[in-house]
Amino acid sequence: MSSGKSKGPNKGGARRHENDRIYAHPLPLIFSDPSSSRTRSILGLLGLSRSQVINPHCEGYYDPSTRSVWVVNQRDSEILWKRGFFGKGNLSRSEPSWFVRQVKDRKKMTSEEIREKRRADRKQFKLDRAAAIAKVAAEAETIFETEGRVVVPALFGPEIPSGATWKPKTAESERESSGSLENAEKEELLEDMEHLQLTLSEAFFLAWNFDCLTILDPETACFDEPLSLPEIWTTFQQIYLAPPIPTLPTPELQLDNSFLIHYAVYHHYRSLGWVVKNGLKFCVDYLLYKRGPVFTHAEFAIVVCPVYEDPQDQEVSITNLQNASPFTWSWLSTINRANSQVMKTLILTYVTIPARSRLSREMLNTPACFAHYSVREVIVRRFIPARMRD
Repeated sequence: MSSGKSKGPNKGGARRHENDRIYAHPLPLIFSDPSSSRTRSILGLLGLSRSQVINPHCEGYYDPSTRSVWVVNQRDSEILWKRGFFGKGNLSRSEPSWFVRQVKDRKKMTSEEIREKRRADRKQFKLDRAAAIAKVAAEAETIFETEGRVVVPALFGPEIPSGATWKPKTAESERESSGSLENAEKEELLEDMEHLQLTLSEAFFLAWNFDCLTILDPETACFDEPLSLPEIWTTFQQIYLAPPIPTLPTPELQLDNSFLIHYAVYHHYRSLGWVVKNGLKFCVDYLLYKRGPVFTHAEFAIVVCPVYEDPQDQEVSITNLQNASPFTWSWLSTINRANSQVMKTLILTYVTIPARSRLSREMLNTPACFAHYSVREVIVRRFIPARMRD
């Protein structure tokens, strides 16, 4: 009884410890202190430290068509995913695992191959059973000729294979098939076609706050020259504006730019220690994880709701922000019910957009404009009288 009950916790504990080891660092930057514990304690009393910051310096490529940054280097992809769960695989639902899945699928047999193997096994079983019956009949005939006794050949017994005892002799065929598979894999190497895809909010968060991501623009003349932080800031805002017309001047930056609104929310929750991921699957903007998708499910679902400080700015705005206008109760009830069914708490995150009358557009040239934006939260819970009487 004790052995049966201990398997579950031990198995889950081993997996949890392995995840703790793989995802030990919450951010791409690592703080390393080579000194001993005694030296660290003495330096701590003096307010000193010998800790070193290890920066991975990852590299990504800006893609305007998908409004994302592609990290194609496998080493950079693993670092950004395992240290903070940044991005997602473009061919996977979350972690970049397309290559691993393809290797496993190549080792598995298709349904047609399984069917042919079963037919061959049934044919071999009939041949082996007929050979065993013929052998027993030959032995009975030999006994009759030599001893004169009549022995009825048995159709069942330990020497006659049955469907329960017979096993296919596929050792040689498995060796041949494994050899052919190895030769095929040598001839045709599988190429990893997947890359890590970062949202613009994730990319700017890594480039601005940690300086651990270098972004290149393939469309620029100097492809080897990485984009500077002011260029990244301006480019990420312009991608959400109307496409430029050659005969007209470039559109001006807007205070209600979608990138500014969503990055303010992303930065707000990331700075509080949450792992922020896309919530499109649950009809919301973001999902909040305590540690990451591999540890627990998301606890909160975020809906970004822009609010204009001056209502007249919304009337003359050239952007059409989602959820800026009052939404219907049926929509809110639908979103709340969909998330409550999967044990997620719905949060309406209101981002106040500063008024144009008190803030000039020159402030949008630097991230210092975020000091004029504010974030407020309202938790929405579905009231079920039959379940909430206590």
